[in-house]
Amino acid sequence: MNTIEKFPSSFVAPPLGAGGIYIHIPFCKQACHYCDFHFSTSLKKKTELVDALCSEMILRKDEINGPLETIYFGGGTPSLLEENDLQLIFKTIFKTFKISENPEITLEANPDDLSVEKLEILSRSKINRLSIGVQSFFDEDLKLMNRAHDSTEASGCLELAKQYFENISIDLIYGMPEMSNSHWEENLDKALALGIPHISSYALTVEPNTALKKFIEKGIVKPVDDAVAQAHFEILQQKMTAAGFENYEFSNFGKPGYFSRNNTAYWTQKSYLGIGPSAHSYDGNRRSWNINNNALYIKSITKGELPLERETLSTTDKYNEYVMTGLRTVWGVSMGKITTDFGPKFKEYLLKQAEKHLLEHLLFQDGDRIVVTHKGKFLSDGIASDLFLLNLS
Repeated sequence: MNTIEKFPSSFVAPPLGAGGIYIHIPFCKQACHYCDFHFSTSLKKKTELVDALCSEMILRKDEINGPLETIYFGGGTPSLLEENDLQLIFKTIFKTFKISENPEITLEANPDDLSVEKLEILSRSKINRLSIGVQSFFDEDLKLMNRAHDSTEASGCLELAKQYFENISIDLIYGMPEMSNSHWEENLDKALALGIPHISSYALTVEPNTALKKFIEKGIVKPVDDAVAQAHFEILQQKMTAAGFENYEFSNFGKPGYFSRNNTAYWTQKSYLGIGPSAHSYDGNRRSWNINNNALYIKSITKGELPLERETLSTTDKYNEYVMTGLRTVWGVSMGKITTDFGPKFKEYLLKQAEKHLLEHLLFQDGDRIVVTHKGKFLSDGIASDLFLLNLS
């Protein structure tokens, strides 16, 4: 029997807009075993780096058209910034760019940084949203990941943070070696009991050149099992839905009114400007990425040079990216947009490639949109690759 899937009424495609700014803070207290992001565990150049971030914003001020809707501090560990660092960065942002009336301003934070003193500093700033890297509420998981906090800090910091911020998100990781279904359910139960309105949850991925990769190769840690990750994702969806969360993007779950505007902008292909070493930018036609070396980044910016590479996207690139990002969200892929932006041949190709997935109920068609079904969600990246094209003349 065919199952007809419909959108909840709250799933309205977000309006187009100017997008936002991402600021990469490349410092951490210690290296997590699974992480392949750019960072340094030495804070010696923090002052020079903050100065360079501000200088880069000024150098690139003309790359953003219209007011900023989101400002996002990512990393690394942005919660290592001190009050004077934040003041300087915000002074530069608000002097350099136009800002929307009610921007979402997010700072990623680690639980071990969120003391009462730190939370008071953050609450006095323009930050109005915290994204806290909890990852797990169990010590054995945190030790395997080499996180700097323990389970007590994971729960305690959230109870404190709620006294200062209403809009809070946490990160959780599933699919860890030897993590049972019941263990993962307990993790989710602890998160839900704390009343956090947004949860981002990611399957553990083994990246090249990480400690986790080496541990698995040496037999110290068991390999990651995709079947375990898929089972955990099913549990995740069931529990979040039962608790009133909406899975608006594959890895993101929010209560109504608490969808991340930064995440939504990324997945709906709004423009964003990436500031800092290794940061990426997108303007609708081009992508660029900064050098992932702190010292060389600072040296270049000090000389008034942008240490970045740019890539101009072809029509095929843009189509593939739209399909990839669209299928990860509840808004799906609009056939009208495909026709308008890319032409009728692209729409014909999309529908032809989607046929088998529609028949297998991995995709469904809802008016103008093609969307991944519940059954197809964990397979969405593979489905998207089937809809990609190399060239269409």
